[in-house]
Order: sequence, then C-alpha cells, then structure tokens
Amino acid sequence: MDIDRCIKLANEEHFCPYCKERLSCCEAPPFHIGDGLGWGSDILFICLNNDCSIFANSWEQFEERYGHKASCRYMLLPGEDTGMTIMVGGADAFTGSIIDIEAIQKQNERHRNQKSHTTDLETCVAENNLNPVLCLILDNSAELAVRKRACELLVDLNNLDCIDPIRNHNFIHGDIEMQANMSIKQLLENNHRKECPYCMEIIKSQAKMCKHCSKEV
Repeated sequence: MDIDRCIKLANEEHFCPYCKERLSCCEAPPFHIGDGLGWGSDILFICLNNDCSIFANSWEQFEERYGHKASCRYMLLPGEDTGMTIMVGGADAFTGSIIDIEAIQKQNERHRNQKSHTTDLETCVAENNLNPVLCLILDNSAELAVRKRACELLVDLNNLDCIDPIRNHNFIHGDIEMQANMSIKQLLENNHRKECPYCMEIIKSQAKMCKHCSKEV
C-alpha cells in the first residue's frame, strides 16, 4: 500500500447518504465476499455507523430472503461519486481494518528515518557520528542486514556511549543482540575497560574494586 496515497485518502471526507455520518477509511480485505473478482481498490470508504438505517433495517430482509444472518453497509470506492451496498456478516465487519492516520504517519516517518540513517552509515565513522548506527541497531523494524552492518561499525566508531542504550534495549532478533554484544566486548577490550558484574558500570579492566558500587571484581 502506497503510504502517501493512504494518508491522502484517509484525510478525505465522504458521507453516508443514509445516515449522513462520515465514512470510515478502511483497508480492503484480500478477497471479495461476493463475486471473488476483487474490490477494485486497496482502500474503501465504509459507513460503520450501527444506527445507519440501511445497516439496522437489512437484518430482517436478509433473514427473510436468504435465511441467514447478514446485513448491509454503504461503501464508496476512492474517486467515485456514487457508492454501493455491501453485505456484512456482523457489526464488527471492517471495524478492524480502519486506517489509523497517526499510525501510518509514524510508520512513514520511521521509514524515512531508516533510509536516512542507512545512507549516513557510509560517512558515520569519518564524521564520528554514532547516532545513525545506534538508531538502526535499536530499531527492531529496520532491515536485518542494515542493523548487522551498524553493529560492525560500533568498533570503528570507538564510542562507549553506545553501551547503555544497547544493554537496556529489548531485542526481538537474537542474532542482532549477539552481534551487538560482540561489538561491545571488542569495544571494551580496545579501550581497556570492562563492565562491573554487579552494577554494570564501566570500569578499568585492571580494577580490583568497582568505583561505583565498591564491590570487589
């Protein structure tokens, strides 16, 4: 689904001719419940007002004509002036596919940031810029290959500020977490540092007592 198009359509205002309520912008199901030929669009405008006359009054008609429980909702395709009625099996139909504009915008912003950070990987070491590397490592939705590359660059950047954010992050990909930890281990060794096993603060590798928690190490 095209994100910019999705946002544009979700901001459009269309109204049900039966109840005058604004139509909800919904993502179309993967198949058509009628003829199986498809919806003709990946986005639909649908009246989800349960008090709408066509929805409230069609239950009895379906029962009498077809002998099963169903009703109708008003639907409008993008770019069309006149809509149509579609059969639904219950009041919850399409309520789970309402397009959340705020969520889409956040997704779009996250995608753009990922693209920008990925480009910045090429110059981050020369510019001593930890930010794109750290952002990609901590973004569980970023491409795995890009996150692995970011983990490799931690050693070249030689910046201990990366340790706390990574240690406190909840990784959902074990291989990324393992590679990040390996890079941190190498980073600490290169700087003659280690982590206190009790308080996890960074101390000198030759230290016998942690200066933070006063425990013997």
